[in-house]
This record gives sequence, C-alpha cells and structure tokens, in this order.
Amino acid sequence: MFELNGQTAIVTGAGTGIGEGIARRLAAAGATVAVCDLNREAAEEVARSLPGSSFAVHCDVASSSSVSEAVNQVMNRTGQIDILVNNAGIGGTVAPVWEQTEEHWHRMIDVNLSSVFHFCRLVAPHMRERGYGRIVNIASVAGKEGNPNMAPYSATKAAVIAFTKSLGKELATQGICVNAVAPAVIRTKILDQLTPEQVSYMTDRIPMKRTGTVDEVAAVVHFLASRDCSFVTAQCYDVSGGRATY
Repeated sequence: MFELNGQTAIVTGAGTGIGEGIARRLAAAGATVAVCDLNREAAEEVARSLPGSSFAVHCDVASSSSVSEAVNQVMNRTGQIDILVNNAGIGGTVAPVWEQTEEHWHRMIDVNLSSVFHFCRLVAPHMRERGYGRIVNIASVAGKEGNPNMAPYSATKAAVIAFTKSLGKELATQGICVNAVAPAVIRTKILDQLTPEQVSYMTDRIPMKRTGTVDEVAAVVHFLASRDCSFVTAQCYDVSGGRATY
C-alpha cells in the first residue's frame, strides 16, 4: 500500500528536518529521491543513507536558474519526475510588521513562495506529457490563522495554499494531483529561529498540547505522493493536532 517503486521524487529542503523525514519515508516506499538542498553536504549525507539509488542535488530554491538546473539534473539522471515535494522554507525574523525590513520580506517571498512557483512551472509540463504526477506543497497552519510577529511567513504560507488550489484545478483532468500540507509547530531545528514565547504561543493553541513530529508530517505527504491519492486534489491537509478545523 502506498508503494512508490520505479518512481522519482524531488524533495526540496531535504537535507534536514521535515524534508529529510519526507525523503526517508518516500525512499523506504521504493522511490528514487532527489535530495534537494542548499546545503550540499547535508544533501549528500542524507542521500547516501537512503536505500536504492537516491542522490543529492544542490539547489538554491530562491533562484529560478538554480531551480531549472536542478530539474534538468534530475531529468538527465532518471528521465522522469513522478513526485515533487516543495518543502524548502525559512521561518524568518520574529518581529511586528513595523520592524520587518523590505529585504526580509522579499527573501521570505523568494524562498517560501517563488520557489514553489519555479519548481511547479518547470515540472508540470513533464508530468502533463506523461499523464501522471503528484505535487505536494508544504504550507503551514500559520497560513490559515496568521501568527502574530510572523506576518511575512504567514503571508507566504497562505499564498502557497491558494497557489496549490489553483494549480490543482488546472491539472485536475490530466492525471496530476496537487495538494498542500499545513503542519502546526513541528519539533525541528527551524524552531531554533523562534523565541520560546513564540513556540509556546503555537503549542498552547494545539488541542493535543504538544508539537508534532517529522514522521507524522511525512506520513501524510506519503499518501498524497502515492497513486492511492487518486481523487484528492487542490486540498490542504492539516497536521496540526486539531488546531485548525477548516
């Protein structure tokens, strides 16, 4: 069930955290995973530890030319892209809007949002040609509720959800399912960018009263990346311990 034998998956930001967990889950299910990350050494380390013929791809997701290079590298190596998981992202500066800089705002858009556009724009034509594909974009519950002092992050994640809904409808009749996953606070290194008060703010609003785990996110992504996800598209699946209910 949910087997991925013979499929190629790109997972961005897979050198650590949620992306690494997703890469491990998909590889365990039989996929050849392109471990895509800005940190070349981390990507190579993860790729070496995966079963099968997974490999590392160095990529700056904020650069359209780097994304194009990465997609071409995967195509040249495997000849196909069946699964795209847009996971790479940054939490950014925790501060009210009037203390956020324009530079920081644009950086958040480039990494968290434009990267999703660039990868989808380049991968979708290949999937359309083959009549099959699964795209999973990692958003956040912050994109639904808007976390205070994280306006740029929340805005980019809200945009990822809307982008997913639009693209999912555009590709709905072509054998390609496009969905988003919106985690609440997950115990990863990205939490180191936040203050204890910010983490507490998010955790206190989770009915399960705990952070989620990387494995719990990866399990949902695994379904959405599989052939079993055949009548589910343009949706946003929460992994939030009950925090968001719409």
